[in-house]
Amino acid sequence: MARRAVKTQGGNEEREGSRKIGVLKALWPFMRPYKTMIFAALAALTLTAGVSLSLPLAVRRVVDNFRITDAALLNQYFTAAMVMAALLAVGTGLRYALVTKLGERVVADIRKAVFDRIIGMSPAFFERIMTGEVLSRITTDTTLIQSVLGSSASVALRNLLIFLGGLVLMLLTSAKLTALVLLIVPAVIVPILVLGRRLRVISKENQDWIAASSGNAGEALSAVQTVQAFTHEDMSRAHFSDMTETAYDVSRRRIQTRAWLTVIVIFLVFSGVVGVLWIGANDVRFGDMTEGALVQFVIYAVMVAGSVAALSEIWSELQRAAGATERLVELLQAEDSVTDPAAAQVLAEPVRGELTFDNVSFTYPSRPDTSALDQVQLTIQPGETVAFVGPSGAGKTTIIQMIQRFYDPQSGEVRLDGVPLTALSRGEFRRHIAMVPQDPIIFAATARENIRFGRPDASDAEVEAAAEAAAAHDFIMKLPEGYDAYVGERGVMLSGGQKQRIAIARAILRDAPVLLLDEATSALDAESEGLVQAAFEDLSRDRTTIVVAHRLATVKKADRIVVMDQGQIVAVGTHDSLVAEGGLYARLARLQFTDGQAVA
Repeated sequence: MARRAVKTQGGNEEREGSRKIGVLKALWPFMRPYKTMIFAALAALTLTAGVSLSLPLAVRRVVDNFRITDAALLNQYFTAAMVMAALLAVGTGLRYALVTKLGERVVADIRKAVFDRIIGMSPAFFERIMTGEVLSRITTDTTLIQSVLGSSASVALRNLLIFLGGLVLMLLTSAKLTALVLLIVPAVIVPILVLGRRLRVISKENQDWIAASSGNAGEALSAVQTVQAFTHEDMSRAHFSDMTETAYDVSRRRIQTRAWLTVIVIFLVFSGVVGVLWIGANDVRFGDMTEGALVQFVIYAVMVAGSVAALSEIWSELQRAAGATERLVELLQAEDSVTDPAAAQVLAEPVRGELTFDNVSFTYPSRPDTSALDQVQLTIQPGETVAFVGPSGAGKTTIIQMIQRFYDPQSGEVRLDGVPLTALSRGEFRRHIAMVPQDPIIFAATARENIRFGRPDASDAEVEAAAEAAAAHDFIMKLPEGYDAYVGERGVMLSGGQKQRIAIARAILRDAPVLLLDEATSALDAESEGLVQAAFEDLSRDRTTIVVAHRLATVKKADRIVVMDQGQIVAVGTHDSLVAEGGLYARLARLQFTDGQAVA
Protein backbone atom coordinates (compact mmCIF):
# COMPACT_ATOMS: atom_id res chain seq x y z
CA MET A 1 0.00 0.00 0.00
CA ALA A 2 2.76 2.42 0.97
CA ARG A 3 4.74 1.47 -2.12
CA ARG A 4 1.83 2.48 -4.35
CA ALA A 5 1.48 5.74 -2.45
CA VAL A 6 5.12 6.60 -3.06
CA LYS A 7 4.84 6.01 -6.77
CA THR A 8 1.68 8.05 -7.01
CA GLN A 9 2.85 11.00 -4.95
CA GLY A 10 6.51 11.31 -5.72
CA GLY A 11 7.83 9.06 -8.45
CA ASN A 12 6.77 11.02 -11.48
CA GLU A 13 10.10 11.69 -13.14
CA GLU A 14 8.59 13.64 -16.00
CA ARG A 15 7.00 16.15 -13.63
CA GLU A 16 10.21 16.35 -11.59
CA GLY A 17 12.25 17.00 -14.70
CA SER A 18 9.94 19.78 -15.79
CA ARG A 19 10.01 21.56 -12.44
CA LYS A 20 13.82 21.45 -12.08
CA ILE A 21 15.68 23.60 -9.60
CA GLY A 22 13.33 26.52 -10.22
CA VAL A 23 10.91 25.13 -7.65
CA LEU A 24 13.15 26.71 -5.01
CA LYS A 25 11.66 30.09 -5.94
CA ALA A 26 8.63 28.96 -3.92
CA LEU A 27 10.76 29.74 -0.84
CA TRP A 28 10.96 33.45 -1.68
CA PRO A 29 7.58 34.40 -0.13
CA PHE A 30 8.90 33.05 3.17
CA MET A 31 12.19 34.93 2.78
CA ARG A 32 10.72 38.27 1.65
CA PRO A 33 9.86 39.51 5.18
CA TYR A 34 13.53 39.25 6.10
CA LYS A 35 15.02 41.27 3.24
CA THR A 36 17.09 43.40 5.64
CA MET A 37 18.72 40.29 7.07
CA ILE A 38 19.30 38.96 3.55
CA PHE A 39 20.95 42.20 2.40
CA ALA A 40 23.16 42.27 5.52
CA ALA A 41 24.20 38.68 4.89
CA LEU A 42 24.93 39.46 1.24
CA ALA A 43 27.04 42.44 2.31
CA ALA A 44 29.06 40.26 4.69
CA LEU A 45 29.35 37.61 2.01
CA THR A 46 30.57 40.14 -0.56
CA LEU A 47 33.10 41.48 1.95
CA THR A 48 34.58 38.04 2.62
CA ALA A 49 34.68 37.19 -1.09
CA GLY A 50 36.36 40.51 -1.86
CA VAL A 51 38.96 40.03 0.87
CA SER A 52 39.62 36.48 -0.31
CA LEU A 53 40.19 37.72 -3.86
CA SER A 54 42.54 40.46 -2.58
CA LEU A 55 44.85 38.07 -0.75
CA PRO A 56 46.62 36.76 -3.91
CA LEU A 57 47.44 40.38 -4.88
CA ALA A 58 49.21 40.82 -1.56
CA VAL A 59 51.00 37.51 -2.00
CA ARG A 60 52.26 38.61 -5.43
CA ARG A 61 53.65 41.81 -3.93
CA VAL A 62 55.47 39.85 -1.25
CA VAL A 63 56.87 37.24 -3.67
CA ASP A 64 58.05 39.79 -6.26
CA ASN A 65 59.65 41.94 -3.54
CA PHE A 66 60.84 39.16 -1.28
CA ARG A 67 64.44 40.32 -1.54
CA ILE A 68 63.50 43.92 -0.60
CA THR A 69 65.97 45.57 1.79
CA ASP A 70 63.45 48.06 3.28
CA ALA A 71 62.18 46.20 6.36
CA ALA A 72 59.49 48.86 7.03
CA LEU A 73 57.91 48.29 3.61
CA LEU A 74 57.99 44.53 4.12
CA ASN A 75 56.32 44.97 7.50
CA GLN A 76 53.61 47.05 5.86
CA TYR A 77 52.88 44.22 3.42
CA PHE A 78 52.50 41.70 6.25
CA THR A 79 50.49 44.16 8.38
CA ALA A 80 48.09 44.64 5.47
CA ALA A 81 47.80 40.86 5.16
CA MET A 82 46.90 40.61 8.87
CA VAL A 83 44.24 43.34 8.51
CA MET A 84 42.76 41.47 5.56
CA ALA A 85 42.75 38.24 7.60
CA ALA A 86 40.91 40.06 10.41
CA LEU A 87 38.33 41.41 7.96
CA LEU A 88 37.92 37.93 6.52
CA ALA A 89 37.35 36.45 9.98
CA VAL A 90 34.83 39.10 11.06
CA GLY A 91 32.96 38.96 7.76
CA THR A 92 32.80 35.15 7.83
CA GLY A 93 31.50 35.12 11.40
CA LEU A 94 28.89 37.77 10.59
CA ARG A 95 27.81 35.92 7.45
CA TYR A 96 27.45 32.67 9.38
CA ALA A 97 25.36 34.28 12.13
CA LEU A 98 23.01 36.07 9.72
CA VAL A 99 22.57 33.21 7.27
CA THR A 100 22.04 30.58 9.98
CA LYS A 101 19.48 32.80 11.72
CA LEU A 102 17.74 33.38 8.38
CA GLY A 103 17.59 29.63 7.70
CA GLU A 104 16.15 28.87 11.13
CA ARG A 105 13.58 31.68 10.84
CA VAL A 106 12.40 30.79 7.33
CA VAL A 107 12.12 27.07 8.12
CA ALA A 108 10.14 27.84 11.28
CA ASP A 109 7.75 29.92 9.17
CA ILE A 110 7.45 27.13 6.58
CA ARG A 111 6.67 24.57 9.26
CA LYS A 112 4.00 26.82 10.73
CA ALA A 113 2.51 27.54 7.32
CA VAL A 114 2.32 23.84 6.42
CA PHE A 115 0.79 22.93 9.79
CA ASP A 116 -1.67 25.84 9.59
CA ARG A 117 -2.74 24.58 6.19
CA ILE A 118 -2.98 20.89 7.07
CA ILE A 119 -4.77 21.27 10.41
CA GLY A 120 -7.73 22.84 8.60
CA MET A 121 -8.02 20.21 5.87
CA SER A 122 -11.16 18.09 5.76
CA PRO A 123 -11.06 14.32 6.51
CA ALA A 124 -11.20 13.65 2.75
CA PHE A 125 -7.63 14.97 2.48
CA PHE A 126 -6.37 12.42 5.01
CA GLU A 127 -7.94 9.63 3.03
CA ARG A 128 -5.25 10.30 0.40
CA ILE A 129 -2.17 10.83 2.59
CA MET A 130 -0.91 9.35 5.85
CA THR A 131 -0.34 11.67 8.78
CA GLY A 132 3.11 10.13 9.26
CA GLU A 133 4.08 11.28 5.79
CA VAL A 134 2.84 14.78 6.52
CA LEU A 135 4.97 14.84 9.67
CA SER A 136 7.97 13.62 7.68
CA ARG A 137 7.56 16.49 5.25
CA ILE A 138 7.29 18.99 8.09
CA THR A 139 10.44 17.65 9.79
CA THR A 140 12.78 15.86 7.35
CA ASP A 141 12.06 18.00 4.29
CA THR A 142 12.28 21.29 6.17
CA THR A 143 15.60 20.14 7.67
CA LEU A 144 16.97 19.84 4.13
CA ILE A 145 15.74 23.33 3.31
CA GLN A 146 17.24 24.65 6.53
CA SER A 147 20.60 23.18 5.52
CA VAL A 148 20.42 24.95 2.16
CA LEU A 149 19.23 28.31 3.46
CA GLY A 150 21.40 28.26 6.57
CA SER A 151 24.59 27.14 4.89
CA SER A 152 24.64 25.89 1.31
CA ALA A 153 23.05 28.95 -0.30
CA SER A 154 25.52 31.42 1.22
CA VAL A 155 28.46 29.11 0.48
CA ALA A 156 27.22 28.80 -3.09
CA LEU A 157 26.95 32.57 -3.52
CA ARG A 158 30.38 33.09 -1.98
CA ASN A 159 31.92 30.51 -4.29
CA LEU A 160 30.10 32.00 -7.26
CA LEU A 161 31.57 35.45 -6.45
CA ILE A 162 35.02 33.92 -6.02
CA PHE A 163 34.61 32.03 -9.30
CA LEU A 164 33.60 35.12 -11.24
CA GLY A 165 36.04 37.47 -9.50
CA GLY A 166 38.86 34.96 -9.70
CA LEU A 167 38.19 34.42 -13.40
CA VAL A 168 38.41 38.15 -14.08
CA LEU A 169 41.61 38.52 -12.05
CA MET A 170 43.09 35.46 -13.75
CA LEU A 171 42.39 37.14 -17.08
CA LEU A 172 44.12 40.32 -15.92
CA THR A 173 47.07 38.31 -14.64
CA SER A 174 47.54 36.19 -17.80
CA ALA A 175 45.08 36.17 -20.68
CA LYS A 176 46.91 33.27 -22.29
CA LEU A 177 46.70 30.94 -19.30
CA THR A 178 43.11 31.97 -18.59
CA ALA A 179 42.06 31.08 -22.14
CA LEU A 180 43.56 27.63 -21.65
CA VAL A 181 41.68 27.23 -18.34
CA LEU A 182 38.38 28.19 -20.01
CA LEU A 183 38.75 25.30 -22.42
CA ILE A 184 38.13 23.00 -19.45
CA VAL A 185 34.77 24.61 -18.54
CA PRO A 186 32.54 22.78 -21.07
CA ALA A 187 34.01 19.45 -19.95
CA VAL A 188 33.02 20.31 -16.37
CA ILE A 189 29.52 21.61 -17.12
CA VAL A 190 28.34 18.55 -19.09
CA PRO A 191 28.55 16.04 -16.21
CA ILE A 192 27.00 18.59 -13.84
CA LEU A 193 23.97 18.92 -16.09
CA VAL A 194 23.63 15.22 -16.93
CA LEU A 195 24.26 13.74 -13.51
CA GLY A 196 22.54 16.68 -11.79
CA ARG A 197 19.19 15.87 -13.38
CA ARG A 198 19.48 12.21 -12.39
CA LEU A 199 20.44 13.25 -8.87
CA ARG A 200 17.35 15.46 -8.59
CA VAL A 201 15.03 12.58 -9.50
CA ILE A 202 16.74 10.15 -7.11
CA SER A 203 16.66 12.72 -4.29
CA LYS A 204 12.92 13.18 -4.69
CA GLU A 205 12.36 9.42 -4.66
CA ASN A 206 14.58 9.11 -1.57
CA GLN A 207 12.51 11.69 0.33
CA ASP A 208 9.28 9.97 -0.69
CA TRP A 209 10.45 6.63 0.68
CA ILE A 210 11.63 8.21 3.93
CA ALA A 211 8.20 9.82 4.32
CA ALA A 212 6.42 6.54 3.54
CA SER A 213 8.59 4.75 6.09
CA SER A 214 7.75 7.38 8.71
CA GLY A 215 4.06 7.04 7.88
CA ASN A 216 4.22 3.27 8.29
CA ALA A 217 6.02 3.56 11.63
CA GLY A 218 3.57 6.19 12.89
CA GLU A 219 0.60 4.01 11.98
CA ALA A 220 2.05 0.95 13.72
CA LEU A 221 3.10 2.83 16.86
CA SER A 222 -0.25 4.60 17.19
CA ALA A 223 -1.94 1.19 17.20
CA VAL A 224 0.78 -0.63 19.15
CA GLN A 225 -1.67 -2.40 21.46
CA THR A 226 -3.59 -3.85 18.52
CA VAL A 227 -0.32 -4.87 16.83
CA GLN A 228 0.81 -6.67 19.97
CA ALA A 229 -2.61 -8.20 20.67
CA PHE A 230 -2.59 -9.88 17.26
CA THR A 231 1.14 -10.76 17.57
CA HIS A 232 1.96 -8.72 14.48
CA GLU A 233 5.22 -7.36 15.88
CA ASP A 234 7.38 -9.42 13.52
CA MET A 235 5.23 -8.54 10.53
CA SER A 236 5.36 -4.84 11.44
CA ARG A 237 9.12 -5.05 11.92
CA ALA A 238 9.53 -6.77 8.55
CA HIS A 239 7.31 -4.22 6.78
CA PHE A 240 9.13 -1.28 8.32
CA SER A 241 12.49 -2.91 7.62
CA ASP A 242 11.59 -3.44 3.96
CA MET A 243 10.56 0.17 3.51
CA THR A 244 13.60 1.46 5.38
CA GLU A 245 15.92 -0.73 3.30
CA THR A 246 14.26 0.51 0.12
CA ALA A 247 14.82 4.09 1.30
CA TYR A 248 18.43 3.17 2.01
CA ASP A 249 18.89 1.61 -1.45
CA VAL A 250 17.57 4.77 -3.09
CA SER A 251 19.79 6.85 -0.81
CA ARG A 252 22.77 4.72 -1.79
CA ARG A 253 22.07 5.40 -5.46
CA ARG A 254 21.88 9.12 -4.65
CA ILE A 255 25.20 8.98 -2.79
CA GLN A 256 26.88 7.07 -5.63
CA THR A 257 25.60 9.52 -8.23
CA ARG A 258 26.77 12.48 -6.18
CA ALA A 259 30.15 10.81 -5.54
CA TRP A 260 30.68 10.22 -9.26
CA LEU A 261 29.70 13.81 -9.98
CA THR A 262 32.23 15.05 -7.42
CA VAL A 263 34.99 12.76 -8.71
CA ILE A 264 34.49 13.73 -12.34
CA VAL A 265 34.29 17.47 -11.70
CA ILE A 266 37.27 17.63 -9.33
CA PHE A 267 39.43 15.47 -11.61
CA LEU A 268 38.63 17.50 -14.70
CA VAL A 269 39.14 20.82 -12.93
CA PHE A 270 42.39 20.05 -11.18
CA SER A 271 43.95 18.05 -14.00
CA GLY A 272 43.20 20.97 -16.30
CA VAL A 273 44.71 23.40 -13.82
CA VAL A 274 47.86 21.27 -13.52
CA GLY A 275 48.23 21.29 -17.30
CA VAL A 276 47.83 25.05 -17.46
CA LEU A 277 50.32 25.56 -14.63
CA TRP A 278 52.89 23.46 -16.50
CA ILE A 279 52.60 25.95 -19.34
CA GLY A 280 52.84 28.85 -16.88
CA ALA A 281 55.98 27.41 -15.30
CA ASN A 282 57.63 27.37 -18.72
CA ASP A 283 56.61 31.04 -19.24
CA VAL A 284 58.40 31.94 -15.98
CA ARG A 285 61.45 29.95 -17.07
CA PHE A 286 61.59 31.90 -20.33
CA GLY A 287 60.96 35.24 -18.55
CA ASP A 288 57.48 35.87 -20.01
CA MET A 289 55.99 36.39 -16.50
CA THR A 290 57.29 36.92 -12.96
CA GLU A 291 57.29 34.39 -10.15
CA GLY A 292 54.81 36.57 -8.23
CA ALA A 293 52.45 36.70 -11.22
CA LEU A 294 52.57 32.92 -11.56
CA VAL A 295 51.93 32.46 -7.83
CA GLN A 296 49.03 34.92 -8.06
CA PHE A 297 47.61 33.05 -11.04
CA VAL A 298 48.09 29.71 -9.28
CA ILE A 299 46.19 30.92 -6.22
CA TYR A 300 43.37 32.32 -8.35
CA ALA A 301 43.28 29.11 -10.39
CA VAL A 302 43.05 27.03 -7.21
CA MET A 303 40.36 29.33 -5.83
CA VAL A 304 38.37 29.11 -9.06
CA ALA A 305 38.82 25.34 -9.25
CA GLY A 306 37.85 24.97 -5.61
CA SER A 307 34.79 27.13 -6.10
CA VAL A 308 33.70 25.03 -9.09
CA ALA A 309 34.13 21.84 -7.07
CA ALA A 310 32.20 23.37 -4.16
CA LEU A 311 29.45 24.54 -6.49
CA SER A 312 29.11 21.04 -7.94
CA GLU A 313 28.60 19.62 -4.44
CA ILE A 314 26.24 22.40 -3.44
CA TRP A 315 24.32 21.82 -6.65
CA SER A 316 23.62 18.32 -5.37
CA GLU A 317 22.31 19.80 -2.12
CA LEU A 318 20.13 22.17 -4.11
CA GLN A 319 18.70 19.20 -6.02
CA ARG A 320 17.65 17.56 -2.77
CA ALA A 321 16.26 20.82 -1.44
CA ALA A 322 14.30 21.27 -4.66
CA GLY A 323 12.66 17.87 -4.14
CA ALA A 324 11.90 18.71 -0.51
CA THR A 325 10.50 22.11 -1.47
CA GLU A 326 8.24 20.58 -4.08
CA ARG A 327 6.83 18.14 -1.55
CA LEU A 328 6.11 20.98 0.89
CA VAL A 329 4.58 23.10 -1.88
CA GLU A 330 2.27 20.17 -2.67
CA LEU A 331 0.93 20.42 0.89
CA LEU A 332 0.68 24.20 0.82
CA GLN A 333 -1.16 24.14 -2.50
CA ALA A 334 -3.27 21.04 -1.81
CA GLU A 335 -6.89 21.63 -2.72
CA ASP A 336 -9.52 20.78 -0.13
CA SER A 337 -12.93 19.46 -1.07
CA VAL A 338 -14.43 21.54 1.76
CA THR A 339 -13.72 25.29 1.72
CA ASP A 340 -15.14 28.41 3.32
CA PRO A 341 -17.12 30.80 1.10
CA ALA A 342 -15.48 34.05 0.00
CA ALA A 343 -18.28 36.11 1.59
CA ALA A 344 -19.48 34.03 4.52
CA GLN A 345 -22.82 34.69 6.18
CA VAL A 346 -23.12 35.08 9.96
CA LEU A 347 -25.61 33.20 12.11
CA ALA A 348 -28.13 35.27 14.01
CA GLU A 349 -27.55 35.27 17.77
CA PRO A 350 -28.61 33.44 19.79
CA VAL A 351 -28.27 30.30 17.68
CA ARG A 352 -31.46 28.24 18.02
CA GLY A 353 -30.04 24.93 16.79
CA GLU A 354 -32.52 24.04 14.05
CA LEU A 355 -30.99 21.48 11.68
CA THR A 356 -32.36 20.65 8.25
CA PHE A 357 -31.31 17.92 5.83
CA ASP A 358 -32.81 18.88 2.49
CA ASN A 359 -32.67 15.92 0.09
CA VAL A 360 -29.05 15.15 1.02
CA SER A 361 -27.12 12.50 -0.92
CA PHE A 362 -23.46 11.69 -0.26
CA THR A 363 -20.78 9.13 -1.12
CA TYR A 364 -17.34 9.03 0.46
CA PRO A 365 -14.45 9.85 -1.91
CA SER A 366 -12.78 6.54 -1.06
CA ARG A 367 -16.01 4.61 -1.77
CA PRO A 368 -17.60 6.37 -4.74
CA ASP A 369 -19.79 3.39 -5.67
CA THR A 370 -21.46 3.10 -2.26
CA SER A 371 -24.06 5.65 -1.21
CA ALA A 372 -23.60 6.71 2.42
CA LEU A 373 -26.69 8.95 2.39
CA ASP A 374 -29.47 8.70 -0.17
CA GLN A 375 -31.92 11.63 -0.46
CA VAL A 376 -32.19 12.23 3.28
CA GLN A 377 -35.01 14.67 4.13
CA LEU A 378 -35.31 15.67 7.80
CA THR A 379 -35.81 18.75 9.98
CA ILE A 380 -34.73 18.75 13.65
CA GLN A 381 -36.39 21.44 15.74
CA PRO A 382 -34.49 23.64 18.24
CA GLY A 383 -34.17 21.89 21.60
CA GLU A 384 -35.30 18.54 20.20
CA THR A 385 -33.49 15.31 21.02
CA VAL A 386 -33.31 13.06 17.98
CA ALA A 387 -31.73 9.63 17.99
CA PHE A 388 -30.40 7.86 14.90
CA VAL A 389 -30.40 4.06 15.02
CA GLY A 390 -29.84 1.31 12.49
CA PRO A 391 -27.37 -1.40 11.54
CA SER A 392 -23.66 -0.67 10.99
CA GLY A 393 -23.07 1.22 7.76
CA ALA A 394 -26.59 2.65 7.71
CA GLY A 395 -25.31 6.26 7.58
CA LYS A 396 -25.70 7.32 11.23
CA THR A 397 -22.14 8.59 11.75
CA THR A 398 -22.25 10.20 8.30
CA ILE A 399 -25.15 12.34 9.58
CA ILE A 400 -22.84 13.55 12.38
CA GLN A 401 -20.09 14.34 9.89
CA MET A 402 -22.49 16.23 7.63
CA ILE A 403 -23.61 18.42 10.54
CA GLN A 404 -19.98 19.33 11.23
CA ARG A 405 -19.34 19.79 7.50
CA PHE A 406 -16.39 17.45 7.40
CA TYR A 407 -17.74 16.60 3.94
CA ASP A 408 -20.10 18.33 1.53
CA PRO A 409 -23.01 16.38 0.04
CA GLN A 410 -23.02 15.66 -3.69
CA SER A 411 -26.62 16.93 -3.80
CA GLY A 412 -28.96 18.69 -1.41
CA GLU A 413 -27.83 20.82 1.51
CA VAL A 414 -27.56 20.85 5.29
CA ARG A 415 -28.82 24.00 7.05
CA LEU A 416 -28.39 25.40 10.57
CA ASP A 417 -31.10 27.86 11.57
CA GLY A 418 -32.11 28.02 7.92
CA VAL A 419 -28.63 28.99 6.66
CA PRO A 420 -26.79 26.46 4.45
CA LEU A 421 -23.56 25.30 6.07
CA THR A 422 -21.77 25.98 2.79
CA ALA A 423 -22.66 29.68 3.20
CA LEU A 424 -20.97 29.85 6.61
CA SER A 425 -17.33 29.70 7.59
CA ARG A 426 -16.59 26.42 9.31
CA GLY A 427 -15.23 28.17 12.39
CA GLU A 428 -18.42 30.24 12.62
CA PHE A 429 -20.89 27.39 12.98
CA ARG A 430 -18.65 24.75 14.58
CA ARG A 431 -18.24 26.88 17.69
CA HIS A 432 -21.95 26.30 18.27
CA ILE A 433 -21.51 22.50 18.22
CA ALA A 434 -20.24 20.16 20.95
CA MET A 435 -19.20 16.65 20.05
CA VAL A 436 -18.65 13.40 21.95
CA PRO A 437 -17.19 10.82 19.51
CA GLN A 438 -17.37 7.07 19.82
CA ASP A 439 -13.57 6.88 20.11
CA PRO A 440 -12.68 9.78 22.44
CA ILE A 441 -9.50 11.68 21.65
CA ILE A 442 -7.41 12.36 24.73
CA PHE A 443 -4.37 14.60 24.40
CA ALA A 444 -0.99 14.15 26.07
CA ALA A 445 -1.77 16.71 28.76
CA THR A 446 -3.42 16.92 32.18
CA ALA A 447 -7.00 15.92 32.89
CA ARG A 448 -7.87 19.59 33.42
CA GLU A 449 -6.36 20.63 30.09
CA ASN A 450 -8.20 17.85 28.29
CA ILE A 451 -11.55 19.00 29.65
CA ARG A 452 -10.72 22.68 29.08
CA PHE A 453 -10.13 21.85 25.41
CA GLY A 454 -13.90 22.26 25.08
CA ARG A 455 -13.70 25.93 26.11
CA PRO A 456 -10.17 27.31 26.62
CA ASP A 457 -11.36 30.35 28.62
CA ALA A 458 -13.24 28.26 31.20
CA SER A 459 -12.32 28.65 34.86
CA ASP A 460 -11.13 25.80 37.05
CA ALA A 461 -14.49 25.77 38.80
CA GLU A 462 -16.32 25.40 35.48
CA VAL A 463 -13.99 22.58 34.45
CA GLU A 464 -14.66 20.72 37.67
CA ALA A 465 -18.42 21.32 37.41
CA ALA A 466 -18.39 19.80 33.90
CA ALA A 467 -16.42 16.81 35.22
CA GLU A 468 -18.98 16.28 37.99
CA ALA A 469 -21.83 16.41 35.46
CA ALA A 470 -20.01 13.77 33.37
CA ALA A 471 -19.41 11.52 36.40
CA ALA A 472 -15.66 12.07 35.95
CA HIS A 473 -14.86 14.09 39.08
CA ASP A 474 -14.46 11.15 41.45
CA PHE A 475 -11.98 9.15 39.37
CA ILE A 476 -10.03 12.32 38.49
CA MET A 477 -9.61 13.16 42.18
CA LYS A 478 -8.18 9.66 42.72
CA LEU A 479 -5.40 10.31 40.20
CA PRO A 480 -1.97 11.07 41.77
CA GLU A 481 -2.26 14.81 41.12
CA GLY A 482 -6.00 15.10 40.63
CA TYR A 483 -6.97 17.43 37.80
CA ASP A 484 -3.31 18.24 37.19
CA ALA A 485 -2.41 14.58 36.59
CA TYR A 486 -0.76 13.85 33.25
CA VAL A 487 -2.86 11.24 31.42
CA GLY A 488 -0.28 10.16 28.81
CA GLU A 489 -0.33 10.07 25.01
CA ARG A 490 -3.85 9.29 23.78
CA GLY A 491 -4.84 8.90 27.43
CA VAL A 492 -2.98 5.61 27.93
CA MET A 493 -3.14 6.06 31.72
CA LEU A 494 -6.96 6.04 31.64
CA SER A 495 -9.45 3.26 31.05
CA GLY A 496 -11.81 3.36 28.08
CA GLY A 497 -14.70 4.50 30.26
CA GLN A 498 -12.59 7.19 31.93
CA LYS A 499 -11.51 8.57 28.57
CA GLN A 500 -15.13 8.63 27.47
CA ARG A 501 -16.17 10.60 30.55
CA ILE A 502 -13.35 13.11 29.98
CA ALA A 503 -14.68 13.61 26.43
CA ILE A 504 -18.23 14.03 27.76
CA ALA A 505 -17.05 16.61 30.30
CA ARG A 506 -15.33 18.47 27.47
CA ALA A 507 -18.60 18.62 25.52
CA ILE A 508 -20.57 19.71 28.58
CA LEU A 509 -18.07 22.50 29.21
CA ARG A 510 -18.44 23.76 25.64
CA ASP A 511 -22.09 24.55 26.40
CA ALA A 512 -23.06 24.72 22.73
CA PRO A 513 -26.66 24.90 21.39
CA VAL A 514 -26.10 21.73 19.33
CA LEU A 515 -24.85 18.57 21.03
CA LEU A 516 -23.69 15.54 19.02
CA LEU A 517 -23.36 12.21 20.79
CA ASP A 518 -21.87 9.42 18.67
CA GLU A 519 -22.11 6.29 20.83
CA ALA A 520 -21.14 8.59 23.72
CA THR A 521 -21.86 6.06 26.48
CA SER A 522 -20.66 2.92 24.69
CA ALA A 523 -17.56 2.51 26.90
CA LEU A 524 -19.26 3.18 30.24
CA ASP A 525 -20.24 0.67 32.89
CA ALA A 526 -23.89 0.48 33.92
CA GLU A 527 -23.51 2.74 36.96
CA SER A 528 -21.54 5.46 35.12
CA GLU A 529 -23.89 5.23 32.14
CA GLY A 530 -26.85 5.91 34.41
CA LEU A 531 -25.14 8.96 35.92
CA VAL A 532 -24.04 10.31 32.54
CA GLN A 533 -27.43 9.62 30.99
CA ALA A 534 -29.04 11.73 33.72
CA ALA A 535 -26.50 14.48 33.01
CA PHE A 536 -27.32 14.34 29.31
CA GLU A 537 -31.03 14.62 30.03
CA ASP A 538 -30.40 17.80 32.01
CA LEU A 539 -27.99 19.11 29.38
CA SER A 540 -30.23 18.40 26.39
CA ARG A 541 -33.23 20.34 27.74
CA ASP A 542 -31.96 23.63 26.37
CA ARG A 543 -30.21 22.47 23.23
CA THR A 544 -30.61 20.40 20.07
CA THR A 545 -29.22 16.94 20.72
CA ILE A 546 -28.33 14.37 18.10
CA VAL A 547 -27.73 10.89 19.46
CA VAL A 548 -26.23 8.03 17.45
CA ALA A 549 -26.50 4.72 19.26
CA HIS A 550 -26.56 0.98 18.73
CA ARG A 551 -27.93 0.28 22.19
CA LEU A 552 -31.60 1.20 22.02
CA ALA A 553 -31.84 1.51 25.80
CA THR A 554 -29.96 4.82 25.54
CA VAL A 555 -32.43 6.37 23.07
CA LYS A 556 -35.83 5.29 24.41
CA LYS A 557 -36.48 8.75 25.90
CA ALA A 558 -35.57 10.68 22.73
CA ASP A 559 -38.24 13.00 21.32
CA ARG A 560 -37.90 11.21 17.98
CA ILE A 561 -36.02 8.18 16.77
CA VAL A 562 -34.86 8.09 13.15
CA VAL A 563 -34.31 4.60 11.80
CA MET A 564 -31.74 4.39 8.98
CA ASP A 565 -30.78 1.58 6.64
CA GLN A 566 -28.41 1.73 3.65
CA GLY A 567 -28.20 5.53 3.77
CA GLN A 568 -31.96 6.10 3.81
CA ILE A 569 -34.47 7.05 6.49
CA VAL A 570 -36.87 4.12 6.72
CA ALA A 571 -38.90 5.17 9.77
CA VAL A 572 -39.34 8.07 12.22
CA GLY A 573 -41.20 8.03 15.52
CA THR A 574 -41.01 7.42 19.25
CA HIS A 575 -39.80 4.18 20.75
CA ASP A 576 -43.32 2.96 21.45
CA SER A 577 -44.73 3.89 18.03
CA LEU A 578 -41.81 2.30 16.17
CA VAL A 579 -42.12 -0.92 18.16
CA ALA A 580 -45.85 -0.95 17.47
CA GLU A 581 -45.52 -0.51 13.70
CA GLY A 582 -42.99 -3.32 13.36
CA GLY A 583 -40.21 -3.15 10.76
CA LEU A 584 -36.49 -2.71 11.28
CA TYR A 585 -36.67 -0.92 14.64
CA ALA A 586 -38.98 -3.53 16.14
CA ARG A 587 -36.62 -6.25 14.92
CA LEU A 588 -33.63 -4.46 16.52
CA ALA A 589 -35.62 -4.02 19.72
CA ARG A 590 -36.45 -7.71 19.90
CA LEU A 591 -32.76 -8.52 19.58
CA GLN A 592 -31.78 -6.20 22.44
CA PHE A 593 -34.72 -6.39 24.88
CA THR A 594 -36.85 -9.06 26.43
CA ASP A 595 -40.46 -8.96 25.28
CA GLY A 596 -41.47 -7.11 28.41
CA GLN A 597 -38.78 -4.47 27.99
CA ALA A 598 -39.43 -4.03 24.29
CA VAL A 599 -42.92 -2.68 24.85
CA ALA A 600 -42.15 -0.73 28.01
